Amino acid sequence: MTALFALATSLLWGLADFGGGLLTRRTPALTVVVVSQAIAAVVLGVIVVFTGAWSEAGDQLWFAAAAGVVGPIALICFYKALALGPMGVVSPLGTVGVAVPVGVGLFLGERPGLMQVAGIAVAVLGVVLAGGPQLRGAPVQRQAILLTLIAAFGFGTVFALIAEASTTTTGLFLALFVQRVVNVGAGGLALYASSRRGVAPLPEGGFPWRSLPALGFVGLADVAANGTYVVAAHHGPVTVAAVLASLYPVVTALAARGILRERLRAVQAAGAGLALVGTLLLATG
Repeated sequence: MTALFALATSLLWGLADFGGGLLTRRTPALTVVVVSQAIAAVVLGVIVVFTGAWSEAGDQLWFAAAAGVVGPIALICFYKALALGPMGVVSPLGTVGVAVPVGVGLFLGERPGLMQVAGIAVAVLGVVLAGGPQLRGAPVQRQAILLTLIAAFGFGTVFALIAEASTTTTGLFLALFVQRVVNVGAGGLALYASSRRGVAPLPEGGFPWRSLPALGFVGLADVAANGTYVVAAHHGPVTVAAVLASLYPVVTALAARGILRERLRAVQAAGAGLALVGTLLLATG
């Protein structure tokens, strides 16, 4: 069951990342995040009502609220990075966020094993190589690398927080709902602030109603991936769940390769691969 849910997580995250990055090429990233997460919040709200998950409300939901604040920042940065592309490089770099749980463990007194130290070194080397031999003017822009690393740290923080927010299935529904409500609230305030500064919240043609199904898919796939990951981690070894769930960049890269016909330089592909290998070493260390 752990392997099944973890692999489902990889598929859902990979498709959500691809869809979100693609939508951001036509619609502002902040709008994509707010609308997609709002759709997910509505669906989760219905589930919470019908499952009676409100009965499990408690102080642990503050973790979900905190995740809801960090989440939009990470998603906006990641979608912007995916829009800058290429997705085949950006998506694997996002997996280095697994270093956050490792850092939490260090703070609590744990010491990394040899494999974890090797994973950190390999992931850092991958980040450097993924920028290509010339960062200035290269297909992978320096801004894309920076945004991806910010997003990775945010994702790692969200995973650590949401894992503390629930221990049961109905509690997970409630935690994810609270997280999405805060996501929408924080994103909505940011969207209002940016519009006050003169930044258009919508493309020139107005709200992309034709993209609404895609926006809904991105939001629901993202929340479903969070849910399946927690279920996988609760039903078996976290290391197994983390390794299998961290394969989602392969889905994004394959989608970008098959649909967008992306081409990568050899050094960039090697760097992206090393970042993914480093992540797997961290997860299994």
